[in-house]
Amino acid sequence: MLKGFIYPVRSLAELEVLCNHLYEGTDLAQRMQAEKVVLELIDSPGCLSQCQLLLEQGTTSYAQLLAATCLSKLVSRASPLPVEQRIDIRNYILNYVASQPKLAPFVIQALVQVIAKITKLGWFEVLKDQLIFRDIIADVKKFLQGTVDHYIIGVMILSELTQEMNLVSMFVDYSRHSAKHRKIATSFRDTSLKDILMLACSLLKELLAKPLILQDQRQQSLAMQLLKLVLNCLNFDFIGNSADESADDLCTVQIPTNWRTIFLEPETLDLFFDLYHSLPPMVSQLALSCLVQFASTRRSLFSNPERARYLGNLIKGVKHILENPQGLSDPGNYHEFCRCLARLKTNYQLGELVMVKDYPQIIQLIANFTITSLQHWEFAPNSVHYLLTLWQRMVASVPFVKTAEPHLLETYAPEVTKAYIASRLECVPVVIRDGLEDPLDDTATVFQQLEQLCTVSRCEYEKTCTFLVQLFDQNAQNYQKLLHSSSRNSLEITIQEGRLAWLVYFVGAFVGGRLTYTSTDEHDAMDGELSCRVFQLISLMDAQLPQSSNEKVELAVLWFLDQFRKTYVGDQLQHNSKVYARMSEVLGITDDNHVLETFMTKVVTNLKYWGRCEPVISRTLQFLNDLSVGYPFHCIRLLKKLVKIEAVKFMLQNHTSKHFPFLGISENSSLSDLRCRTVFYTTLTRLLMVDLGEDEEEFENFMLPLTVSFESVTQIFNSSFVQEEAKRMLIGLARDLRGIAFALNTKTSYTMLFDWIYPTYISVLQRGIELWYREPACTTPILKLMAEFMQNRSQRLNFDVSSPNGILLFREASKMICTYGNQILSLGTLSKDQVYPLKLKGISICYSALKSALCGNYVSFGVFKLYGDNHFDSVLQAFVKMLLSVSHSDLLQYRKLSQSYYPLLECLTQDHMSFITSLEPRILIYILTSISEGLTALDTVVSSSCCASLDYIVTYLFKHLAKEGKKTRRGREISQEGQRWLHFMQQNPEVLQQMMSILMNTIIFEDCRNQWSVSRPLLGLILLNEKYFSELRATLITSQPDSKQEVLDQCFRNLMEGVEQNLLEVFQIHNTLSENSSLDLTVRA
Repeated sequence: MLKGFIYPVRSLAELEVLCNHLYEGTDLAQRMQAEKVVLELIDSPGCLSQCQLLLEQGTTSYAQLLAATCLSKLVSRASPLPVEQRIDIRNYILNYVASQPKLAPFVIQALVQVIAKITKLGWFEVLKDQLIFRDIIADVKKFLQGTVDHYIIGVMILSELTQEMNLVSMFVDYSRHSAKHRKIATSFRDTSLKDILMLACSLLKELLAKPLILQDQRQQSLAMQLLKLVLNCLNFDFIGNSADESADDLCTVQIPTNWRTIFLEPETLDLFFDLYHSLPPMVSQLALSCLVQFASTRRSLFSNPERARYLGNLIKGVKHILENPQGLSDPGNYHEFCRCLARLKTNYQLGELVMVKDYPQIIQLIANFTITSLQHWEFAPNSVHYLLTLWQRMVASVPFVKTAEPHLLETYAPEVTKAYIASRLECVPVVIRDGLEDPLDDTATVFQQLEQLCTVSRCEYEKTCTFLVQLFDQNAQNYQKLLHSSSRNSLEITIQEGRLAWLVYFVGAFVGGRLTYTSTDEHDAMDGELSCRVFQLISLMDAQLPQSSNEKVELAVLWFLDQFRKTYVGDQLQHNSKVYARMSEVLGITDDNHVLETFMTKVVTNLKYWGRCEPVISRTLQFLNDLSVGYPFHCIRLLKKLVKIEAVKFMLQNHTSKHFPFLGISENSSLSDLRCRTVFYTTLTRLLMVDLGEDEEEFENFMLPLTVSFESVTQIFNSSFVQEEAKRMLIGLARDLRGIAFALNTKTSYTMLFDWIYPTYISVLQRGIELWYREPACTTPILKLMAEFMQNRSQRLNFDVSSPNGILLFREASKMICTYGNQILSLGTLSKDQVYPLKLKGISICYSALKSALCGNYVSFGVFKLYGDNHFDSVLQAFVKMLLSVSHSDLLQYRKLSQSYYPLLECLTQDHMSFITSLEPRILIYILTSISEGLTALDTVVSSSCCASLDYIVTYLFKHLAKEGKKTRRGREISQEGQRWLHFMQQNPEVLQQMMSILMNTIIFEDCRNQWSVSRPLLGLILLNEKYFSELRATLITSQPDSKQEVLDQCFRNLMEGVEQNLLEVFQIHNTLSENSSLDLTVRA
């Protein structure tokens, strides 16, 4: 029996209705209410008795699942249950599943998870001189002696325990330190993991030795659970440096050295290859997953001869699979096998692979497998990445192979490239005619594979280019015939355009491949041959506008132009490059100046005719932006070339919706489509700045279209007020101006913009905030514009000493922040999905703008109080009001909010402590609590700002404490603000003590990534709380094992050695921490 409260809080019938709503109900409101009741149940005193009632008398599997879920949350709480109670729960569940092995699989899984969590959380707990939660393996062996069902449950327990020991998330979720997790995981690795792996392998051998009945579901289930157990063992994070899953192809498994004997036995690999061939596909793919991990074993585990033998055994098994590929018809098996092939080159050098027995046959088999896979493009497309990774890495290794054995890549790599190209072209008619998902729509995958292919293509580049030229000419000719045909077949034209889009992508990829491979003049000439065809296609496609167009071709062309720009435009290329030889003959393009003209003509054409196609406009503007940025010297030279081009002059003089429709306001377009305008105006302004100097007239002419738009909005506001039209115009203007302001990085140019917008047009922006504060689509661009205005980048806001512009700008920002803050708080309580877009996002932008103003060093804030101006006080009060409407959890949960709030708080504590000390105690508690919680944030921007804020607060307190009771030279007492602050801290001493404890624990037990920031407030905290520091020191020392107590005590003595009662010793504290940087490693070991 579970030892909980004996009275039931709810009846069995009520609980089963709750289960029905929670797991089977379709009504969202009922489900949310059920989730709320479950949370109340977990926190109720009778939770254990309710769980026992559900397990023993529940009539459905969902009732048992609810009990398991509640128990899982109960044992994972931050404040753990008593040890005896957790032992009772564990034993009860073990007996329960042993007595009812026929439970639904998901119920058994949930109950096993409870056992695993209890075991992990109590791994180091001692009762009667015994580590009472480590006898789980002995308990499992009892299951292995029972029926097949018991056998499966025992394996599930070990598998779930291994997986749970590897998870750090539960410690994050429950405010536990990751160091605690590593300590448990490391102990489990050293004491139990190897035994579990050996047990699993021996059980698999026993299973394989018996006649396998593939139709026996229990036998299949047992094999699946055993393979999952092995896979969990091999996936274990052995060194606390788990690789990102997105970088799967780069993973190396850091097998412990004492596991060598397992891996050196040839029978180990043979076991899993035999399991693959013997088991049905659903199970055999797990055997391949294990082999992927075996193939990823770290190289240093073996000596050179051992590694060669291990690789030979691995390749022998791979060869057997390739010679008997029947199992690879299953997508799961196929995917895992592709991963296994990729790992071969990830962990072994090409020079080692070519020395393997039968290498010529193996590389031929792999090449044929790859070509066949590429030809069947519709089968498991996500696996192609791994095959291309294998070939990319092998080709990239060719220059470094020192063995005499032939690698044969010059024979097979061109065939792989041709197969990929041919397969993509062949898929086009099938995709279009059958309405399938177009691979070209997944641009991220396309770009990733093209990046891999460009390396492979450079092996025997002549063969690849000849093949691609033939295909391009053939398809271009067919396309022209279709265009000039009397009966235009739109379907065939679309198919041909799809093929041309792929071919343009290939040309762009191969041209871009020059950056990653040692090129020759012959290769440059081939690039010129390929590029000619794309430039000719551009002319052909543009000649059909606006009557005929194809978005996919345009996006491919822009990709090619960008690759050509990176490779053959600018100072990184010698002017006598052979790429321009053929282009000069065919197109008259002799150098990069002519190419730039072609680029800009294409940009203007796209902006004219593709105004309502957001993907093309966005990619075009990104290309234009990339042309205008780069290394300063190279960028200036390129910009000087660009501004001489007629197409650029046209844009600078005619940036209106008449010439560029995407700048127009249309009710049919989405408000998000207006975002690209910022990029457009950023680039235009960079081009304008090249020759602008101090020519105010030219600047006024450039701003004329925006002037007209602002006047139109003003007239609408003053007359009939057509809301939607005015709102869209204002959003567009805010985005345009933000782009312009971003590009103005000199005092002269910024002053021109300020004089243009102030005071007339900035009041229009204020009006927009007042009217549409409920609509983030409107307020966000306006607030971001104001935040950009407040940025003193490159000292552009350092106005002349006779100019009041800095103060005037701050006053306007203050008005806008106060207006927005007051209005947004009137919205009341918002739902979870609305709170960020409607409220928190705007608050974060306001905080960012205010931080820029406070740290910009262009406003003397003392002037406001001196002359009775309340704008500064008002914006600070708005900051407080908005802050109090945000919960502490939201401050850290939303990254943009935390990265604007904490740096702002740092500015306030640095220069405006008089304001901080004037706040009410409850507000001070809120702010200090936010600092305390931010100290342990994973984001170093947040944690560093918290440390700096705490340092300024402690320094302020220490200085005023030193003055207390003393007279200054002029006889003045300690300031009123200082007295108020001292009184507050005397009433709440635990606040700083808690933060000192957090910092000390971070330094000792955590991987402290910002040690300098942490060391800054530490001395002040110690000097202010010497008694508490002594107690904390003693507690930390006694919490360590006896062998480490003396080491830690010596570290503390070193920390305070020679420190006097002043804050000038902070550098000594930092240096001591640096010298003792191994302290945390020593303690955590």
